[in-house]
Amino acid sequence: MTSPLAHIKEIERVALGALSRRDAPVVESWLRCLNDYKLDPAAAQEAYIVPEAILREHREQAEDLIRIGRSGLESLFRQVAGQSYVLLLSDARGVAVEFMGDPTFDNHLRKAGLYLGSEWSENRAGTCAVGACMVSGEPVIIHQDDHFDLSHIGLTCTAAPIFDTLGDLTAVLDISQLRSPAAKTSQQLALHLVASTARRIELANLMARTREDWVLRLARSPEFLDVDPEAALTLDGEGRITGMTHGGFRALLKAMNLEDFGARRFIGEPVSRFFDLETADLPLYLRGRPEGRRILRAHDGFVLFARSIAPVSASPRRAEAPAAPAPPSLPRALRELSFGDPEMDRLQARAARLAGRGVPILIQGETGSGKEHLARAIHASSRLPGRFVAVNCAALPEHLIESELFGYAPGAFTGAHPKGKRGLILEADGGTLFLDEIGDMPLTLQGRLLRVLSENEVQPVGALEARPVRLQWLSASHRDLEELAAEGRFRVDLHYRLNAATLRLPPLRARRDLEPLMRAILKRLGEAEGGGVVHRLEPEARLALLRHAWPGNLRELTNVLRVGAALSEDGVITLDHLPERLAAAASPQAPEEAGILQALKACGGNVSALAREMGVDRSTIHRRLKRLQG
Repeated sequence: MTSPLAHIKEIERVALGALSRRDAPVVESWLRCLNDYKLDPAAAQEAYIVPEAILREHREQAEDLIRIGRSGLESLFRQVAGQSYVLLLSDARGVAVEFMGDPTFDNHLRKAGLYLGSEWSENRAGTCAVGACMVSGEPVIIHQDDHFDLSHIGLTCTAAPIFDTLGDLTAVLDISQLRSPAAKTSQQLALHLVASTARRIELANLMARTREDWVLRLARSPEFLDVDPEAALTLDGEGRITGMTHGGFRALLKAMNLEDFGARRFIGEPVSRFFDLETADLPLYLRGRPEGRRILRAHDGFVLFARSIAPVSASPRRAEAPAAPAPPSLPRALRELSFGDPEMDRLQARAARLAGRGVPILIQGETGSGKEHLARAIHASSRLPGRFVAVNCAALPEHLIESELFGYAPGAFTGAHPKGKRGLILEADGGTLFLDEIGDMPLTLQGRLLRVLSENEVQPVGALEARPVRLQWLSASHRDLEELAAEGRFRVDLHYRLNAATLRLPPLRARRDLEPLMRAILKRLGEAEGGGVVHRLEPEARLALLRHAWPGNLRELTNVLRVGAALSEDGVITLDHLPERLAAAASPQAPEEAGILQALKACGGNVSALAREMGVDRSTIHRRLKRLQG
């Protein structure tokens, strides 16, 4: 391990283009830290542990994955605990949502950031195993002075990505040591163990989320096909690939010389395009069939072994099992927001419990993700007698927002209406007040709003007495209110008042119910036209929509489908009816990230600017660029 001064000078030489003995992932990460994140290798940063409330939100969102992967995590920790390793499971934003380590060293581990709630995103922590893995999507070892930040150069960290069934990064599994006197090569076994556990967690996640599709387990030898397959696919009733264990399948593609095709591009494709397999053949691969039926051939002659599992709904044993208790019924308004996405299902259940309880709710989510739709559904589910009143704090001029919200007394100011004005807060009395884009409310008015929340009364401009008011408070923002509060641009006390409960809407690109969601939107469009037209998507158009990243979320999807439906003939939406940027993604010659290089060029090569424009993290852009480079 080099001295701090030598470490800084080495990074400076790499920045100037000098050759380095470091592994390519380390050099690439160093350059990102310098060029994209503007980090200073001489400025050591203490490990960052997110506040308890923020950690709770991260853990709630990762609850299913933690539960599904717990057996694998505990098994891995038992294997490595004797060598003083710490295990961290970080979510897609780099926050450790699960931790296993020796409690004797809690203080040392917390100080080093090897602890629950630590954030290891590359832009905050510099080069580290979790951060580099988030960007590259590949297993990685960051050993001692591979780390960018001086405060981390004593650590050795090994991480592997965990992808969801559609190939999006959902978590990173990491094992780390506070000290390791051995060389970097000593971590190869750790890399194998972490990557294998990540693959098993992906398989468990795929199996947990599959009820209506066939599962096809794949391996290059038959011995562990039923216990620990290398990869697995899910197939719908028409033989199209609907999901996969991304990490394992990508390894198989390398063996089949198909890695340039990209694992995610298999989603939506018929399995018969790649293997000598039709939907009718799947029952032949069920457990108990002759051994010879395990063999599956790719079109290039590559031989795999396969085992199929029938959909739960088609399994003859299903009728023998005791019926599962029915989930609690949701109000219709909330039920119509999700079509099978697990994260949305959890959000619906939580919103149903909160509706009508008088608890202030903060709705967070990207632009276009449906924050007002959720607010209206909560109001409808609360059965409050009053109205739903929506206020866009970003759209109201600053000089009008006070009188619009609080109202005014007769003759309160020049030009005021002689009868005065009730104001939107009083209009919502007995109902719901929805403050959209609350982060844009002028700081001067936030104190008055806090008083209404605290005292349950509102005083119109120019009035001598306050009026009592009872309502459900809902607010929303695509901005990080905690960050705004830390910068002094949002009152901390108001922030705590508004987010007694937080509901975080997932971006559309992270949802697993995109197909049924598209069908529901098309159905609504047909009903709006009188119910006589049944809109449907041609396979190529459907695939293009599935591959799009949807930076504009639900708003963008609805607009695209509305235009496609208007241009279609006999209700059939083809590629020609979609915007060019989407149609290009369906071309067999075009990569999934078609157009990203052109978009990056338009942003002057600035990855951060492109990430802001697309509404995604910088790590997402880096992963897509990595795919383009092969």
